[in-house]
Amino acid sequence: MKITETKLEGVYIIEPQIHGDARGWFMETYNKQKTPQITCDFVQDNQSFSAGKGTLRGIHFQKPPMEQAKLVRCSRGALLDVVVDLRPDSKTFKQWLSLELTEENKKQLFIPRGFGHGFITLTDNTEIQYKADNYYSPEHDSVILWSDPELGIDWGAENPVISEKDGAAPLLKEIKL
Repeated sequence: MKITETKLEGVYIIEPQIHGDARGWFMETYNKQKTPQITCDFVQDNQSFSAGKGTLRGIHFQKPPMEQAKLVRCSRGALLDVVVDLRPDSKTFKQWLSLELTEENKKQLFIPRGFGHGFITLTDNTEIQYKADNYYSPEHDSVILWSDPELGIDWGAENPVISEKDGAAPLLKEIKL
């Protein structure tokens, strides 16, 4: 596996080694021994399907003590994955990065605790899968408005398809982290 550091401390791009032949291909999507940078233990796997191109989900996170680290990949279609540093003591607080994850490039993104996460689909029929190191907790579930001007995230779309919850989300400055 190739592991690349990003400008956000603790966020890594992971590129699995693909073994292919005339029958198809095989890859390890996670191997604890090959990813020493990932020190968490995953306890939950999630999968999400979005029917249409331009579907935006996020920016989601869980508040303490139920934060989640995630290992994210796109298994069908393509998406632009976005992470935002929500750690107030971090030198990159409020900074974000985006990475195109596709079924073709097979890249993955490791997102540590303390980050917000969202994505927008670039194709119809897109599936995202991710491992989490903590269980989902409705009481700690939180969201930041996807178009928060303080963050200035470039989603590449002006009118994405969003849920009612995401559309009514507060700005970052209105949230106690």
